[in-house]
Amino acid sequence: MRDRLHIVGGGMAGSEAAWQAATMGVPVTIHEMRPKVGTFAHRTGHLAEMVCSNSFRSDDDERNAVGLLHWEMRAADGLIMTAADRHRLPAGGALAVDRDPFAESITETLRSHPLIEVSGDEVTALPRDGHWIIATGPLTSGALAEAIRAETGAEALAFFDAIAPIVYAESVDMSVAWMQSRYDKGETEDERTAYMNCPMTRDEYEAFIDALLAADKTEFHEGETAGYFDGCLPIEVMAERGRETLRFGPMKPVGLTNAHRPEVKPYAVVQLRRDNALGTLYNIVGFQTKMKYGAQTDVFKRIPGLEDASFARLGGIHRNTFINSPTLLDSRMRLKSRPHVRFAGQITGVEGYVESAAMGLLAGRMAAAEILGRDLPPPGPETAMGALITHITGGADAKTFQPMNVNFGLFPPIDAKGGRRGRKDRYKAYTDRAKTVFSEWLAAQG
Repeated sequence: MRDRLHIVGGGMAGSEAAWQAATMGVPVTIHEMRPKVGTFAHRTGHLAEMVCSNSFRSDDDERNAVGLLHWEMRAADGLIMTAADRHRLPAGGALAVDRDPFAESITETLRSHPLIEVSGDEVTALPRDGHWIIATGPLTSGALAEAIRAETGAEALAFFDAIAPIVYAESVDMSVAWMQSRYDKGETEDERTAYMNCPMTRDEYEAFIDALLAADKTEFHEGETAGYFDGCLPIEVMAERGRETLRFGPMKPVGLTNAHRPEVKPYAVVQLRRDNALGTLYNIVGFQTKMKYGAQTDVFKRIPGLEDASFARLGGIHRNTFINSPTLLDSRMRLKSRPHVRFAGQITGVEGYVESAAMGLLAGRMAAAEILGRDLPPPGPETAMGALITHITGGADAKTFQPMNVNFGLFPPIDAKGGRRGRKDRYKAYTDRAKTVFSEWLAAQG
């Protein structure tokens, strides 16, 4: 009987790790405390539940780093990407997912696999032996987080992650809003009209900012500090940085033409993205918030087209913990002080659904290879996965380590002989090189 791999956490990373290891012939137990023990953000007991946005971001694998990561995960038979493609929603050039069917399909796939079992017991301590992957994500339970802190001798870093609200589509005034993807991106009409757009005049925008700044906000608990990740800032924090910040961020009006008044250029635009296949739910793009619930409805109903909006879910905020991976993990994602324990997903300091799942993919393959008596090195740093794992296991400055999305700044520079490359050509060179290196890495595993 082969040694069993134990995975703590059934989110994106844990689900992908389990799939990869089981596909290699290694028996797996997923320890997922939900729904027996709930969290602030989760609603179900499904594996791989999406708790924030329903977007996997850009799907452009030629000139975008996250699109390249999608390509690598598909090439590696990634479960998360297979399910995302199956439950894809129109979203212009992005990959958006119908969140509930997505999680349900992953849950069914993993629970029905002959080599995978799912345990509902909460793991509260670091194991002393066996083969383990800790993939508990940003909402690691208090007892396990404390055990990790005790083992590492260092305080876990923390920031606050905010959730965007979801609106019932039928409650949006479509005599004001219109359907269009920015710059009409997409190959089909559904893709080119994937977003609802709510326009604002300058006066409406200024009044909205005033209301946003004056709204009641969620208070932090004693000893907590608001060290936000810049890729997921609450809108009120962005507004506090300058009145025009939102207009150059999630409310930018570029690439859009008001179908009702094409001759009038909006001063700002609020976009809503489809959140389910039926098209009955839309989330407000980039509107993560820590406003209190009552304040949220008052402020968001100031948006033209949302005056009578009904909300399926209001925004929220939760603590997000992660370890200082550059000091604690080796190149195989093992805890240096306990090499039989690996870490994967957001708890390692990567940010985003796809990045988390990608680190689960690597951890699952590495752990399974070790159980099978082999050593599996990570893919080269020229790849999206390799760039991420290099960053978190030594490439980042441990003193200033913060959560990181995949981006071309993490890749070794491209040799630009023959003159300066344009940005698009340079990005294409990054992805061409990465696909070659990643394909070679996969081929070397047989």
